[in-house]
Amino acid sequence: MILGNSAIKKKTCHKLVIFHIFEYQIIYLYLKKFLALLKEGFLFAVNSVVVNKLRTFLSLFGITIGIFSIISVFTVLDWMEKSIHDSISSLGENVIYVHKWPWGFNNDVKWWDIIKWPVISKDDYEAVMNKSSRTESACFSVDQPKQIKYRKNLANDVYVMAVTHEYENLRSFEIEKGRYFSPEESASGKNVAIVGAALADRLFDKADPIGKQIIIGSNKTNVIGVFKKEGKGGITDSGLDELTIVPYNFAKTFINMRHNFLDATLMIKAKDGVSVEELSDETIMILRAARRLQPDEVNNFSVNRANLISQSFEGVFAGINLGGWVIGGFAILVGGFGIANIMFVSVRERTNQIGIQKALGAKSSFILQQFLIESVLLSVIGGLLGVLLIFIGTLVVNYLWELNMYLTMTNIILSVVISGIIGIVAGYAPAYSAAKMNPVEAIGYSFT
Repeated sequence: MILGNSAIKKKTCHKLVIFHIFEYQIIYLYLKKFLALLKEGFLFAVNSVVVNKLRTFLSLFGITIGIFSIISVFTVLDWMEKSIHDSISSLGENVIYVHKWPWGFNNDVKWWDIIKWPVISKDDYEAVMNKSSRTESACFSVDQPKQIKYRKNLANDVYVMAVTHEYENLRSFEIEKGRYFSPEESASGKNVAIVGAALADRLFDKADPIGKQIIIGSNKTNVIGVFKKEGKGGITDSGLDELTIVPYNFAKTFINMRHNFLDATLMIKAKDGVSVEELSDETIMILRAARRLQPDEVNNFSVNRANLISQSFEGVFAGINLGGWVIGGFAILVGGFGIANIMFVSVRERTNQIGIQKALGAKSSFILQQFLIESVLLSVIGGLLGVLLIFIGTLVVNYLWELNMYLTMTNIILSVVISGIIGIVAGYAPAYSAAKMNPVEAIGYSFT
C-alpha cells in the first residue's frame, strides 16, 4: 500500500514537471513572437520617420519645446535647491545666528521698530562666551564694504569681514593657499587677511597672492591665505569668493564698531547633544539679561537658524515648479495634437499598405502596435531633443557664469517617460483606426 502511494506520487510529479515545461515553452514562443512583431513594427516606424523628414520635424517640434520647458525648470530648481542646501550646510545646521534683522518674516515686530534696535555688539559675544553652558564655540563678525587695492589693480565695494578667531570653527570652508590666522594674530590685531578666490584673480591676475601686501581702505594688509573657490549660487551670490576676512582686533582700526547700522552677527555653535532649540532659548535668556530687558519687553535682537532659509524658499520652489508644469504642459498638449494629426495623415497615406499587410495575414494588433511605436518613437525623439538642448544650455551657463548647473538622470528619465506617455495617448486613436480597417476597402483606397 505504501509502495503504491509512492509510485502515484512519482507519476504525479512527472506529470507536473512535463506540464510546467510545456507551459514555459508556450510562454517562450509567445514572447519570441511578440518580440519579433515588436522588432518589425519598430523597423516600419523608423522607416516612416526617416522617409518623411519634414513631417517628422513638425511632429517633434511641439514635444521638444514642451519637454524643454518642463525639464529646464526642474533643472534650475534642482540647482537652486542643491546650492541652498550646500550653503546651509556651510552655515552649519547646529549653529544659530544672532542678528539685528530677522531672516524671515516676523509679524509680531514691525520693521520700523527693528530699526531702533541696537546692533549686535562684542558685549553680546562676551556675554554668551562667559555665561552659556550649551555653547561649544561662538564668533563675532562685522561686514562692511571697502575698497581694496593691489598696485594698479582696484576692487571697489568688496565686503571685508572682521571676525574673532573662532570663525573657522563655525563656518565650513577650505583654504586653497596659505593658512588661517594664528591665535596670536587674532588677539594682537595683526594686519593680515584671507581673500576669496575670485577676488584674488581680480587683484593678482596669475601671481601668487601669498605674502603680497594689499591696501584695505588706507590700511596696508598682508595676504596670508586664499579661500578655495565655492562658485556662485545658493543663499549668497558668490559665498567667500568675493570676500576678504581680517582679524576683528585689526578691523577696529578702520571700522566704527559702534555704528547703529553696522552689519554685525553673532554665530553660536551648540555642543554635541544640545538641540538648536535649547541653544536658542538659552541665548535669548542670556542676551535679554545682558541688555537688561524687562519681562514685558520684546527681544531687541533676532535669533536666526539656517533651516528658516530653506523653509522660506519652499513656497517659491512650489510656485516655480507649478509654473513649469503649466507652461510645459500647454506646449506638450499642442505637441500631442500635432503628433495625432500627423499620425492620422500617415494612416491615410499608408492605407493601401495596411490593406496589403492585412491581406497577407497581419493581425489588427500588429497594425495597432506598428503605428503606436511610430507615435511613441516620434514623441521620445522630440523629448530627447529637448533634453539635448537643456544639456547644451547647462554647458553654456556653466562656462559663462560657473554656476555648477547640471542635468540629472532623474530629469532625463522623467522626460522620456512623459514623452512616451504623450506618444501613446496621441497615437492611439490613429493606430486604432488603422487596425480596424477592412483589408478589401483599404487596398482599393485612393489617397487624394
